[in-house]
Amino acid sequence: MGRAAPPQPGEPAIEPGGPRRAAFGFVFVTVAIDMLSIGIFVPVLPRLVADFLGGDQVAAAAVYGLFGTAFALMQFFFSPVLGALSDRFGRRPVILLSNIGVGLDYVVMALAPSIAWLFVGRVLSGIASATVATAFAYIADVTPAEKRAARFGMLGAAFGLGFVLGPAIGGLAGSVDPRLPFWIAAGLSLLNAMYGYFVLPESLPPDKRAPLSLARANPLGALTLLRAHPQLTGLAVGYFLSLLAHFLMPTVNVLYLTFRYGWDERTIGFLMAVVGLAAVVVQGGLIGPGVRLFGERAALVVGFGCGIVGLVIQGLAPVGWLFVLGVPFVSLWGFANAATNSLMSQRLGPSEQGRLQGANASLNGIAGLLGPGLFSQAYAFALARPDATMPGPGAPFFVAAGLLVLAAVVAMWATRAERSPAP
Repeated sequence: MGRAAPPQPGEPAIEPGGPRRAAFGFVFVTVAIDMLSIGIFVPVLPRLVADFLGGDQVAAAAVYGLFGTAFALMQFFFSPVLGALSDRFGRRPVILLSNIGVGLDYVVMALAPSIAWLFVGRVLSGIASATVATAFAYIADVTPAEKRAARFGMLGAAFGLGFVLGPAIGGLAGSVDPRLPFWIAAGLSLLNAMYGYFVLPESLPPDKRAPLSLARANPLGALTLLRAHPQLTGLAVGYFLSLLAHFLMPTVNVLYLTFRYGWDERTIGFLMAVVGLAAVVVQGGLIGPGVRLFGERAALVVGFGCGIVGLVIQGLAPVGWLFVLGVPFVSLWGFANAATNSLMSQRLGPSEQGRLQGANASLNGIAGLLGPGLFSQAYAFALARPDATMPGPGAPFFVAAGLLVLAAVVAMWATRAERSPAP
């Protein structure tokens, strides 16, 4: 076996056996800040858009929809680019430069003198925050196969933590000044980049890097990677269906809870905090021990099964407290996505991890383009038929549950040879 090439200048060497604990902490914080920065805008960005449009709420709703579409498109196109760049030049420079780019972009948004500049900022944030794919590739580089599901679960906890804290911070800061949340997000991203410069070692040795090419750095080329292995293809299909089902929540939850149970903003905000905390508990505390005991395939079964049960409960619930009973089941859905990411990463070598995670991020971008339309139309169709007893206003939840049934079938087929935990 050949000797690994020495680290390049400016690349701290990764310690034998894995990176320093601070390195994983940095990656965790990076993902949490990315998610927090997305959530921090929720209370204030629609208001800023409406202010720029003279308070026209109809026009603001249409333009705000374009903001979301543009963000998803940038994630779709640029996640594979950053993933391929990290396979070629290493994870460290891509993650650090992305942190800097995100921070500077939030400064642009904080200073935006017009809605056009605000839109440009949103586009740039979609490009720079595509670094989540590189963060997942970093974890795949430095984590043994049998421990990846637990580490991916921890990154899922970072998602939940960011979504819990983001809207809360955004609401408080936005009450002082609607541009203050952007300054807070900028400061967090730039400080994290400075911290990472000192603590983040490179995880991909030079001898394991892959050449950069157009085929590797575009979304269609990245998605062809998912056809490299029959099991990988099946897992990717199941993962996409699960991602698509996830867009039920940001699309119709607020409308559904307001219409069916008469909940106000405060009650809905409290529920969202509970959902986020439940996700943190499951992904940060339960996935690791669960996968060690029973293996990734069992985690897939548990995750998809609990997600289906939880969504059906919430779609049928005639009163609010029954809807809340579905939250623990929906939170356990997180087992499936962490296990899927782990199984997919095990089917490719180190030089392909960035490309794999870029492809997965592109799948999320496609889901982000299709999901809102699918679930909003399902909800509108259900409300347009008030005389029907089924499916009623819970129709979008049954659509999402159906997608999870398909995801479970495909994933079980793809992993049919894996019936026991890894030794």
